Amino acid sequence: MLGIVEPMDTTIYDAAIIGGGAAGLSAALVLGRTRRRVVVVDGGAPRNAPAAHMQGFLSRDGMPPADLLRLGREEAEAYAVEFIQGRAASIEPGFVVGLANGDRLEARRLLIAAGATDELPRLAGVEERWGRDFLHCPYCHGWEVRDQPLGVLATGVGSVEHAELIHQWSTDLVFFTHTYELTGDERVRLAALGIRVVEGKVRMLLVEHDRLRGVALADGSVIDRSAVFIRPSMRPNASALVEQLGCEVDDLGFVRVDGTGGTSVRGVWAAGNVANPRAQVITAAGEGSAAAIAINADLVQEDVRDALDARRFGRRRP
Repeated sequence: MLGIVEPMDTTIYDAAIIGGGAAGLSAALVLGRTRRRVVVVDGGAPRNAPAAHMQGFLSRDGMPPADLLRLGREEAEAYAVEFIQGRAASIEPGFVVGLANGDRLEARRLLIAAGATDELPRLAGVEERWGRDFLHCPYCHGWEVRDQPLGVLATGVGSVEHAELIHQWSTDLVFFTHTYELTGDERVRLAALGIRVVEGKVRMLLVEHDRLRGVALADGSVIDRSAVFIRPSMRPNASALVEQLGCEVDDLGFVRVDGTGGTSVRGVWAAGNVANPRAQVITAAGEGSAAAIAINADLVQEDVRDALDARRFGRRRP
């Protein structure tokens, strides 16, 4: 359970974190341990929610994603980190965060860790099997489907490289062109690895007894497969908030950050998939930790300046 806290008009948090996934929780834990007053605003819809397990996280390999988040919240709450279940609807300079329910909170520093959303093709069976046997990351799921009949559903540039990567886990691999037109060089590369190319538009994923059975094409043929991979397009979340803040983004809308997660806007950091579309859970957690350390160092410098001003002029930060 989230510890729900009603924000008070008089409260100024040291840091507000938008997003309670691995990046946000890792940052909250680090900042909580520095005795900062921290609030996490989380809508409760993590990107990896459909997956039964997560892999590649040292000491947590195979853990259900929901368990990691639950434990992370409990750990952060032990250091007095506060949680608000809801959505950040607006951010004003300063920083004043407006919540979707009309409440507002104020913070000295801001971390955007809202993640990203996978954009999937509109095919029957896709959403039902997403994260189960319709997959995106071979590092996350490849071991579990090794040596099985696998497929790659082409979505555009990069799909061939995705198939070449997945070939490490199974040599019984089919590349479904769907709406993508292969170049001559791409065909040669796939053939060199023994990856079979199936032309034609995919109609649906066939599911029987709660398992993927195969891929049905528009011409009526069915190719038996145990799992299908895709390299989906990703859309960073919180784009409206990032635009309001004026943070610099790349051509795909992901926030540009430096080595600590600092954005182009003073006092604003970003971590996880909102800035790094390739970040896995363990990577996002590391980025959140690095951002938190940078945020605290920045706050220390401000605290020193305030203390010097107070000593010289008898003024204190409100």
